[in-house]
Amino acid sequence: MTGRPLIGVSTYLESARWGVWELEAALLPIGYPRLVRSAGGLAAMLPPDDPAHAAAAVARLDGLVIAGGPDVDPARYGAAREPRTGPPAPERDSWELALIDAALASGTPLLGICRGMQLLNVALGGTLVQHIDGHAEVVGVFGRHTVKPVPGSLYAGLVPEETSVPTYHHQSVDQLGSGLMASAHAPDGTVEALELSGPGWVLGVQWHPEMGDDLRVMEGLVRAGASGG
Repeated sequence: MTGRPLIGVSTYLESARWGVWELEAALLPIGYPRLVRSAGGLAAMLPPDDPAHAAAAVARLDGLVIAGGPDVDPARYGAAREPRTGPPAPERDSWELALIDAALASGTPLLGICRGMQLLNVALGGTLVQHIDGHAEVVGVFGRHTVKPVPGSLYAGLVPEETSVPTYHHQSVDQLGSGLMASAHAPDGTVEALELSGPGWVLGVQWHPEMGDDLRVMEGLVRAGASGG
């Protein structure tokens, strides 16, 4: 291929204000496209759409990022909603699950970030813990903690040492989905990265690399996209 790999990034769907307007908008924190650009890719926003169009969208991409955002609807993994679980985002759940399915079916390199990692787990039949303490201590403020890679994993091949990462989440992976393995953990044992066993490039990280300056995870996705997976 020539030029920068095209990396699609899913977006929020929220009410937003700018100028004299207050309208529904497809939103993406600027850290995501900046991270893609810094890692050598070209970012394309993928706002919620008809899930039937997901395969066509993914077919035009060299790589896919499922971004962070609201809690996954517990009904998606057969659980009752707990009091601290946020309101559902059905448009995002449906669209992003379809994007994940399309990427897995086509072998398109895939990176899930925070919610994106959790949704990848759910897409493959896994479950989530609906609330944990200590990973989002101040509302609206990213914290930091260390993550330790699992030797021999795809993630460890990108980041072989224990590192401090920017974090903000109150849910986590519980039972792993089919074919997934944990590839990094927090000091409290929380799964902080997971990946799909076997060929292909499929990785999820629970933290927010777009809020830091470590490019290695995104560079791995961009390289995989440049080489065709």
